Amino acid sequence: MSAKKFIPYANESDVLSIGGLSIENRLDRISISGDIDLTQDQAGLALARQLQTLLSDVVAQLEKAALPDQLPPPVVTTVANPFA
Repeated sequence: MSAKKFIPYANESDVLSIGGLSIENRLDRISISGDIDLTQDQAGLALARQLQTLLSDVVAQLEKAALPDQLPPPVVTTVANPFA
C-alpha cells in the first residue's frame, strides 16, 4: 500500500512527519516546526532526501503560481471561551 502523496498548498489538513519535523499543509503556506538531525550516515541521508523531495515539490508549486509580493497577515478572530 502506498502512502498518500503530500501535495503542497492542496488543502488544510495534510500533515507530514520527517524525523522530528512536522510539516503542515495549508492553502496559502506550508508550516514546518520541530527539529531534525541530519546525521552523517544512511539514516541522515534518507531524511535529507525526504526533505529535498518535499522542498522540490514546494518550489515547483510556487513557481507555477502567480505570486503576490507578500501575503497579508492572517485574519485573527476572537471567540467566546466554550468552556467558561
